[in-house]
Amino acid sequence: MKLSFLTTAAAMLLAITAAAENSTYDQLKPFGFCTRSSRTTETPYNITGGGCYTYPVNGVDESKVITLTSTGKDMKAAITSAIKSNSIIVFDGSQGDFIVSSLISLENISGKTLIGINGARLCTTWFATQEIIDALNEAGVPNMSTSGGGGTLPNGTSVTEEAEYNTRRIIIEMTGDNSEAYRKSGIFSFKSCSNIIIRNLKFQGPGSIDVGGSDLISFNGTKNCWVDHCEFYDGMDGNFDITQQSDFNTVSWCTFSYSSRSYMHQNTNLIGSSDSEKTGYLNTTFAFCHWGDNCRARMPMARVGKIHMLNNYYTCTTGGNCINPRKNSEFLIEGNYFAKGVKSIYSQSNAKAVTWAASNTIVQSGVSKPSSFGTTVTVPYDYEVAPASEVPTVVETYAGATLFKDIELGIDQLQMKGHDAQTGHIYNLAGQRVDGSRQGIFIVNGKKIVR
Repeated sequence: MKLSFLTTAAAMLLAITAAAENSTYDQLKPFGFCTRSSRTTETPYNITGGGCYTYPVNGVDESKVITLTSTGKDMKAAITSAIKSNSIIVFDGSQGDFIVSSLISLENISGKTLIGINGARLCTTWFATQEIIDALNEAGVPNMSTSGGGGTLPNGTSVTEEAEYNTRRIIIEMTGDNSEAYRKSGIFSFKSCSNIIIRNLKFQGPGSIDVGGSDLISFNGTKNCWVDHCEFYDGMDGNFDITQQSDFNTVSWCTFSYSSRSYMHQNTNLIGSSDSEKTGYLNTTFAFCHWGDNCRARMPMARVGKIHMLNNYYTCTTGGNCINPRKNSEFLIEGNYFAKGVKSIYSQSNAKAVTWAASNTIVQSGVSKPSSFGTTVTVPYDYEVAPASEVPTVVETYAGATLFKDIELGIDQLQMKGHDAQTGHIYNLAGQRVDGSRQGIFIVNGKKIVR
C-alpha cells in the first residue's frame, strides 16, 4: 500500500504517535562510525537512508514510500521488490509476522530506510524439529570437534568440521533434502551496499545450529549503515555478522538473544570472517546494546577493525567469552556493564590494541579486569560515556524495538493509543507536534479539528 500523506488531508493515510519518552542517552539519530568516512579523522558522512528514519515519514516523495503488512504467507518476493523499488519501506506489524522462506539477498543498493511499526517482526520458516534434535544428541554431536574431522556429505559436499559434517549429514538423511535449502534460513544479506538505515524491527530465526548456514542479517562489503532499536533472536549461524571489508557501521540500542530453539553455535556477532581480512576496514560502533539469554560467544568477536564498545549490557550467564578482540583489531571498551553471573567477559588473541576504561563495571566476584595494551584507542567522533551503573536500567527499558507502537492507519481513525493520547497536545497531519497558534487541520486527543 502506498502512503499518500503529502497530498490532501482527505487522501491521507497517516499515523499520529507520541515521541517515545526515551532515555536522555538515546540520541534518536545516527551517531558513531556510521557518520564518518575515516577511522582516525573527523571526516563526516551524511547518512540519510531513504531520506527519513522516523515515523511518520516526512520530506520524502510519496511514490518512494511503501507500507507492507503481513499476508500470512511467504513475503520474500514482495519484500525484495519493495526494497528495490522504494526509498522508505515501512513494515507494519499490526496484521502479524512477515514470513520469509529464505534469505533475501540485496546487492549494490544505497539510500534505503527499513523501519518497523506496531511490533513488526520478520521470521524464517524452517527450524530444527525435536526429532532432529534427538537424533543429533543421540549421535553425540554436541561433543564433536568444531575445528577438524569432517567428511563428504551424501550430496558430495566436503565439510571440514566434525560437528558440522555430522549435523548436516543427519538432517539430509532425515529430510531427504540433498539441496540443503534450509541453510538459507536468514532474513537479509547486504552485499556492497551503503547508506542503509534499519530501525525498530524484530528478526526471528530458526534457532542456532552448526550447519554453516545464514545469519539473520549479514553485511558483506557494506558501509555507512545504522542498525538501531532492533531485536535479534535465534540466528542460524549468527545473529548479525559484519565481514568482507564492510566499514563505518553503527549498531545501537539492539538486543541479541537465543531461545530454547537454539541447539549449538550461539555465536551472535562476528566482525571479520577470517584472519586474512584486509586491514583498515570493519570500523564499527556498538552502543547501548544488550546481549542476553543464551548468548554463548562473539559479543562481538572481531578482527582488523577499530571497534567501539560503548555502554553495552551483558546478562549472558551461560556462555563463553563476551568481547573477543582477534587479529589486528583495536578495541575501545568503556562504560559497559557485566551483570552478576557473567564470568567469561573477555579474551583476546593477536589484537593490535585494547583500551579497557575504568568506567566498565564487572559485578561477578572473582572475575579479573582485562588489561589495556598497545597505543590508546580513540574514535573520530564526539560522544559521552554514561555511568555504567545506569546502563542496566536504560538498556532494559529502551533497547530493542521500543519505538513507533500502537499506530493506527486510516483517515477515519487518526489517533494515538496509550501515552499522550489524551494530553491536549496538538499535532499536524504529518504527526509533528505543534503549538496552538497556527491555522489548518490538526489532531487533538486523537480527533481531527479545524482551527
